[in-house]
Amino acid sequence: MPGEIVLIAADELREFAADLLRRADLPAPDAMLTADSLVAANLRGVDSHGVQLIPPYVHQIRAGNIRPGVRGKVVSIDGSCIVYDGEFGVGQVTARECCEHAIRTAKHHGMASVAAREANHFGAAAYWAQMMSKEGMMGMVFCNATALVAPWQGREARFGTNPICVSLPGPNQWLLDMATTTVAMNRIYKAEASGEPTIPEGWALDAQGQPTTVTAEAVKGSPMPLGGYKGSGLAFLIEILCAVLSGGAISTQVGGLRVTERPIRTSHFFLAMDVARFMPIPEFTARMDMLVSMVKSSAPAVGYEEVLVAGEPEWRTEAERRENGIPIAKSIWESLEQLK
Repeated sequence: MPGEIVLIAADELREFAADLLRRADLPAPDAMLTADSLVAANLRGVDSHGVQLIPPYVHQIRAGNIRPGVRGKVVSIDGSCIVYDGEFGVGQVTARECCEHAIRTAKHHGMASVAAREANHFGAAAYWAQMMSKEGMMGMVFCNATALVAPWQGREARFGTNPICVSLPGPNQWLLDMATTTVAMNRIYKAEASGEPTIPEGWALDAQGQPTTVTAEAVKGSPMPLGGYKGSGLAFLIEILCAVLSGGAISTQVGGLRVTERPIRTSHFFLAMDVARFMPIPEFTARMDMLVSMVKSSAPAVGYEEVLVAGEPEWRTEAERRENGIPIAKSIWESLEQLK
């Protein structure tokens, strides 16, 4: 029945996920990295980018579109600017390599950017931005994706959900991870996989470009653009940073996680800024505390109990799920067990 769930501890889910990925021929360290990134998303309540992605990952591996064990290579380095070719390896492996290059280069130059091409799905962008922020960086991560969204004034898909993510060094204060659509398409897929007949208003358009709350119609359509022409402009910018700069696949040239007939060919962009080059990190975090306090001191609007800042709902969910376990829809859990 829709709504049935399985509760599982994070460590147990991570080991289970890693085992499934090892069975799909990922080297053990890569399987654990990938599993950790997916479970981290589940912990934060971003279930659309959690372990439900393992079945399509496995299908892509079996189709030859994701190549286990491939590390990719640096194409060029010019000062603090790097171009990286993922060579169709596991998306999380490519992302880790790029983050490590960005961190090391930013420690030397103060800033670094890595544009990666011929990559694969890397899970939630927050995992990689946080990898950089843990090293004292302001970490920014962007990626293009399957063309599912029509440009402003168009009706045929040309952009992906093209997320934007920013993570800051220091204690949990502010972590932005957002699609340039109202929601990521994976949230709609999750609703379908969980047997939910409807989704919230404002999430999606049907195949005719009309708003819908029917999950089955939303799956055939596309996510709702964020803020009309403004969201379209942001999606365009991310396409430039990721695909144009890297020399990778652009717009409709990008494949899809659920399309096995051709490679995914997504592109990523990683930007690391060494905060200590601007001011000592304790001073930065103190100033961030001040800003967050100012924002949260605003009187809540009618219907709300408090003002929340980016990252706060996810940190609260993580604390609760670490204590009580991660809820996985029974239908999703069954699809994972079938991979054994």
